[in-house]
Amino acid sequence: MSRRIVAERLTPEAFAPFGDVIRLRAAPDRIINGGLCGRHHDLARLDILEGRAGISLFDAAPRALPYRLDLMERHPLGSQAFLPMSLTSFLVTVAEDEGGAPGRPRAFLTAPGEGVNIGRGVWHGVLTPLEAPGLFAVVDRIGEGANLMEARIDPAWEIVGG
Repeated sequence: MSRRIVAERLTPEAFAPFGDVIRLRAAPDRIINGGLCGRHHDLARLDILEGRAGISLFDAAPRALPYRLDLMERHPLGSQAFLPMSLTSFLVTVAEDEGGAPGRPRAFLTAPGEGVNIGRGVWHGVLTPLEAPGLFAVVDRIGEGANLMEARIDPAWEIVGG
């Protein structure tokens, strides 16, 4: 039998221990391009060790709630930002570290168009779009070294909508 977590609405305050919420502010920081573009500046703190930031595209299969969380991962050498390329929602699961393993996870539901930057070394679930297409731009560390740690979760957690 799986354990249950209720997904909560993603807010900058609730997500702060794990990283940054990436979304438009109420007003842009600057107006650029002849007054036709608002720049919402510096929305996430990239944290990269011994490498460089790179941009990749991830094309993930959509999942559904309830969702079975049985695998988490972390990246000790760099943060990882997930930016949806469509106005769809996705599930973000994160956990504090407890002795080198994920602790009790927290689950967040994004609003359409919101992204997240998961801090360096933070345990998180795999990319979990809830709608098609599951196309994301991902900004993370590119370089040599072991930057992926995985942990199987047994028994699994069941994540349900809030």
